[in-house]
Amino acid sequence: MSIKTFHVRNLLIYLSLSMSSLQAQDLRTEINFSEHKFLPFYNLKKLNNPSIFQGNNKTKNYFEGWYFKMVSENGSSVLSVIPGISLSADGKEKHAFIQLINGVTAQTKYYKFPIEEFSFSKKDFEIKIGDNYFSKDSVILHLKDSDSFVSGKIEMSNQVEYTSGKCMVPGIMGWYRLVPFMQCYHGVVSLSNKLRGNLLINNEIFDFNNGKGYVEKDWGSGMPSAWIWMQSNHFNDSNSSFMLSIADVPWLGKSFTGFLGFFYYNHQIYRFATYLRTKLQLEIADSNELKIKIKNRKNTFLLNIKSNNAGLLKAPVKGSMDRRIPESIDATLKITMLDIKGHILFIDSTNIAGLEMVGDYQKFQGLLK
Repeated sequence: MSIKTFHVRNLLIYLSLSMSSLQAQDLRTEINFSEHKFLPFYNLKKLNNPSIFQGNNKTKNYFEGWYFKMVSENGSSVLSVIPGISLSADGKEKHAFIQLINGVTAQTKYYKFPIEEFSFSKKDFEIKIGDNYFSKDSVILHLKDSDSFVSGKIEMSNQVEYTSGKCMVPGIMGWYRLVPFMQCYHGVVSLSNKLRGNLLINNEIFDFNNGKGYVEKDWGSGMPSAWIWMQSNHFNDSNSSFMLSIADVPWLGKSFTGFLGFFYYNHQIYRFATYLRTKLQLEIADSNELKIKIKNRKNTFLLNIKSNNAGLLKAPVKGSMDRRIPESIDATLKITMLDIKGHILFIDSTNIAGLEMVGDYQKFQGLLK
């Protein structure tokens, strides 16, 4: 027996034992989504906590998904896991799902579940899809179909949570979070966290011990017609984290271009967004490379990002997961941060960055100045 076979066999035994505890595990104050129970005060609670499940009252034309990015200590394994629900425009097609994208191979996988297998906690961010569990502290996977197998547990610690400093608009969207009839809402659950644990995927061990993670989410009726999104928290400065989203935002029959994001550095969150009157200039060098300048009253951020391998993910259209979008999670990103006098405060680059450039994103060039 080879050493690799020995380790895989032992890991399988360990995972089979740990999965028995998962199957017996219940969420705190668990609510089955398909039952649509009346939840007193839950609407107020979810308004002040974007990370928890937002769709408790929805029956159609709705999606909600969380994005867990996991990077191993040496960067050799990069995996994103996306759990969520999809409700079609007419309400006839309803299901829960778990998507995986391997950032090294760009391979993707979509697992579909009956909506009755989706449940959530009314107290905190905890969801369960079949025998799979997700929270801000851990991910437990037990996935299997005719040609794939995924099993294991990842624990998350040393959480850096997003804080806006304002109690009535706690999320990254600011007061836009309160605007009704938006097509899509965005939240950040964890700017950065430390990982512990392993996953077994098709007899290959993914070791995430001492790795780094990131968690965000989206919910609404569908994604914008065009957007650019980028993210990384894998810099030489181990505490730094960055995210930027630029989108064509539809609202009441019209649309506008908006952006939001953050840079976490030296234990401080630098926020930039349309609603904060930040200035952004975008230059598209070619179909795979972007140059961006972000400027507020105190700082300037210069960004260079280039796409590498991309996998196709499913995305929602009127609640249904009928759209295909390319995502690279091994893009190259360089960030330079300057103070008001032009002095360099931070400069670093990484080749472990997420990047999506979807739809007619070329129209963003020159619009935001």
